[in-house]
Amino acid sequence: MPTRRIIVDLSDRKLYLLEGKSVIRGFSVGIGQVVSRTPQGEFLVVNKVPNPGGPFGAYWLGLSKRHYGIHGTNNPSSIGKMVSKGCIRMHNRDVVELASLISLGTHVTIRP
Repeated sequence: MPTRRIIVDLSDRKLYLLEGKSVIRGFSVGIGQVVSRTPQGEFLVVNKVPNPGGPFGAYWLGLSKRHYGIHGTNNPSSIGKMVSKGCIRMHNRDVVELASLISLGTHVTIRP
């Protein structure tokens, strides 16, 4: 079975879930502000926390870069904008779906 991985394209403000070389899902995301940019590079999903509370919406997918993650939001109008403190925001329904489709250790590439 091909490995699943995530690519976050900051310029398009999109998150893509790939299986092998094929995109199987795409989602709009909110990203970091100019003063708190979303980090670029290669990371892993290190934890999955349903209903983390606060502004993190329905799910938190922690990345191997400490204090950064992919999460839901209690402010859906922020999706598609540069508004976070560096994390990747998704609609709650989308992050719940993504969490169900990946496992711990999933590779995440964040590119400009």
